[in-house]
Amino acid sequence: MKTIFRSTVAALAVILAASCGNSASKGAQQTEVLADVAPTVSVEQVSVREVPQTATYTSTVQAFVKNNIAPQMAGRITKINVEIGDNVTKGQVLAEMDKSSLLQAQLQLQNQEVELERLKALYEAGGISKSDFDAVELAVKVAKTQVENLEENTVLRSPVNGVVTARNYDAGDMYAMSAPIYTVEQIKPVKLLVAISESDYTKVKKGDSVEIAADALPGTKFYGKVGKIYPTIDPATRTFTVEVVVDNNYSTLRPGMFARVIVDFGSNNNVVIPDVAVVKQQGSGERFVYVLNADGTVTYTKVVLGRRMGTEYEVLEGLSDGDRIVTGGQIRLKDGIKVTVNE
Repeated sequence: MKTIFRSTVAALAVILAASCGNSASKGAQQTEVLADVAPTVSVEQVSVREVPQTATYTSTVQAFVKNNIAPQMAGRITKINVEIGDNVTKGQVLAEMDKSSLLQAQLQLQNQEVELERLKALYEAGGISKSDFDAVELAVKVAKTQVENLEENTVLRSPVNGVVTARNYDAGDMYAMSAPIYTVEQIKPVKLLVAISESDYTKVKKGDSVEIAADALPGTKFYGKVGKIYPTIDPATRTFTVEVVVDNNYSTLRPGMFARVIVDFGSNNNVVIPDVAVVKQQGSGERFVYVLNADGTVTYTKVVLGRRMGTEYEVLEGLSDGDRIVTGGQIRLKDGIKVTVNE
């Protein structure tokens, strides 16, 4: 009986070993089959398109002209005529200072002018020398200049059409030259200073039109022109400054507003690819795509990208019109591998 049992166990062992051997062989064969199967990828043919060369920069709205209104010397303020927020016109009287010095200088000038007329008659009659007459005439001219200066610094006028944005004194205060009495800003037009990359220096021209959008005024677009191009490049930022002028006829834009300036540099004809095709090489800033060859293999190709437009990139270097690139399934790819295209 024991002999029969041992024979049965041995037979089962042989069958089981044969079965395991067959399974291992089949697994190896399946692995080989899987290894030979070409990865399936999605492919898109790229083409050259016109790519708008626009760039958006941030800036702050500034008054076109900002004037601090103050006399040249300390003195008492006798009259305040305007308040913060008032619109003023060029030449309008804003404030008046104590006139004691002005009145004194005017009286002295009057006396000197009377004396000059008397000496003129005497000079013409030969009663005094020309040098004496010239000295008196010069003194009168100096006195006139002094009176004009005092008038300008006693009656303070606005040098521009604008709006009063600051008032630092009241009537009766002693102006101490620490802060201006008024600040007047011209806001028709306004200006924005924009820092543009030095690579675009030759693309910007005086008079170019630009588009402006302010966060405080959503949905409203403004248009201005390049008024000045600064002639130097900032070595720290590698940018140059452009002054954009906006008419602002309705005073909608206000100094201090945050704005975005959209500059149009024209357009280029370049290859455009979907962003899903771009592969970033780990550890570097380089970008690559897989290009499908005629024999069904792919080539790992470096590209230089330009502007991004939503879900697409402009390609400056690396691809040609009509190339077919992989847009899906890149994870299993490597350079030179054969692929199956998912039609």
